Amino acid sequence: MGKFVRVNLSEQKVRIENLFDYLPEDVLKTWIGGRGLGVYLMLKEVDPRVDPLSPENKAFVMTGPVTGSGASIEAGRWCSVTKSPLTNTVHDSHSGGKFGPHMKFAGFDFVVLEGASDEPVYLLLEDGKAELKDAKDIWGKDTHATTRILKERHGEEAIVACIGPAGENLSRIACIINDEGRAAGRGGHGAVWGSKKFKAIVAKGKMKVPIAKEDEFKQVIRDAIEKTKASGVTNEGLPTYGTAVLVNIINEAGIFPTNNFQFGQFDNAENISGETMAEKVLVRKVPCWGCMIACGRYTKIKEPPFQGEGDGPEYETVWALGADVGVGDLGAVCKANYLCNELGFDTISAGNAIAVAMELYERGYIPKEKLEGIELKFGNSGAVVEMIWRMAYRSGIGDDLAEGGYRLAKKYGHPELAPQVRGQCLPAYDPRGVQAHALGYATSNRGGCHLRGYLIAPEILGVPEKLDPYTTKGKAKWTKDFQDAFAALDSMIVCKFVTFAYWVDELASQLSAVTGWDIDGKGLMEIGERIWNAERVFNILSFGDGEAYDTLPERFTKTPMPSGPSKGHVAKISEMLPEYYELRGWKKGRPTRSTLEKLGLKELADRLEKAGLLPG
Repeated sequence: MGKFVRVNLSEQKVRIENLFDYLPEDVLKTWIGGRGLGVYLMLKEVDPRVDPLSPENKAFVMTGPVTGSGASIEAGRWCSVTKSPLTNTVHDSHSGGKFGPHMKFAGFDFVVLEGASDEPVYLLLEDGKAELKDAKDIWGKDTHATTRILKERHGEEAIVACIGPAGENLSRIACIINDEGRAAGRGGHGAVWGSKKFKAIVAKGKMKVPIAKEDEFKQVIRDAIEKTKASGVTNEGLPTYGTAVLVNIINEAGIFPTNNFQFGQFDNAENISGETMAEKVLVRKVPCWGCMIACGRYTKIKEPPFQGEGDGPEYETVWALGADVGVGDLGAVCKANYLCNELGFDTISAGNAIAVAMELYERGYIPKEKLEGIELKFGNSGAVVEMIWRMAYRSGIGDDLAEGGYRLAKKYGHPELAPQVRGQCLPAYDPRGVQAHALGYATSNRGGCHLRGYLIAPEILGVPEKLDPYTTKGKAKWTKDFQDAFAALDSMIVCKFVTFAYWVDELASQLSAVTGWDIDGKGLMEIGERIWNAERVFNILSFGDGEAYDTLPERFTKTPMPSGPSKGHVAKISEMLPEYYELRGWKKGRPTRSTLEKLGLKELADRLEKAGLLPG
């Protein structure tokens, strides 16, 4: 669209800037948009040592070149990029729905939020105009109420991204919710907005995303649609059962984390599976903008005590608020999910925090009187629902849980009980039974994450080929390749589900058709590698990131899986890390000058050297 909005919240000033005046085209070709351009802007505009919840931190609300373009199966996403209050890393958090395309239709490629407001405000983007608005009347309201009020005010066609009470109360696991049920979930981005007294963005407009090569674009999209139809995952599994189709698959593989990752199988997995959800609680499927897969679910629970309805739950949520806390009641899982959406929580981190608290309590590390009447034991569904409320408003022990599972475990003297990397708790796959995925967790620049490189695809699902999940041989290269590819995808910004149907060559063709740039799959992979290294540089400058952080808790590296198909296995990070570093051109988890210069990042090498952090 060629425009972006810079919002100085401290001065209450909004400025619309020309994208190409600020960022030459060669910069855009180098970083694309979304995650990649976000880390470039963070390194350009933000001191990596900044306190994430201070006015000096910035939040970038990003789209990508294909967002809203009509790329019918992957063009409905956006992301937030900031320094995370949970991990102290540079952090990007992604969401689907309709908000990203409508931000483009309103006329803007991205928004920069800087400084902090004294009073609550929101931003209206409408037909090429941008205006700050008073948000005092919606401060304190949940995300659903906020969305409905702003739609009544600005029209039903307006799309809203906002924070709830969790973000307002600076929970480090607060998210940004758009479309009432889609979340830029991980990393505490909602807390960054909350620290700035920034409540919401409303996007409204009818502008069109320009396509550089119309005929070529139509052809590559036709090809993409045919390949999507030919994939069992994207044409059958996800449309029929949603992401929770994975519940039984992962449980049968023995890597479905249960009771805070103490076990790898959950006896009640079938009760919370995608198949059961489709049979008992599904109201309708919910696609993101322009998507033919429609993996989203809208569900309804009719029976007490967990009556309610709303978007989700997704696979990760079913696990986090189900198996990880020992709950096999689908109604309870759905209710907990609805509350997280309304209050503005990352469901993965919320479930992890509660699971960590449950294990701490059951082991006697949290005194009973601290819980104020809650029996915080695995399987207590009522306790899970109650704790989500307490976390949002920082009531009682909820204040501790709102800091996230790792800080909670540290406070009570047992950080080893938090299943985390760089302070961010892990998602729904136990790394002991998937070695490449384990390496991906350990080396993830944003902390514990399954979507930096989804190695579950080859190790469990057999896409693009089936790998032995227990061997370490060759896994370093698989991990690096997936990480680089996904960094590029996150910069376009496209949904990773398309990689079950096709890979970077096809995506490069789509990017080329939209932008007119001459780029192929190899070039896209190089961009991804550049982004990965730039993120690591930011983290090194932030907190000294490196080899000491490229690991997993001893629960995974020293305690074998106690039962199930993965019984006896541990995550063998130390076997894979040397090869991974060699492939990356790193020493002890840090890029060398030659690696950075090869990727066109000489300036970053100079910054590391000046700080005394460049490896010799």
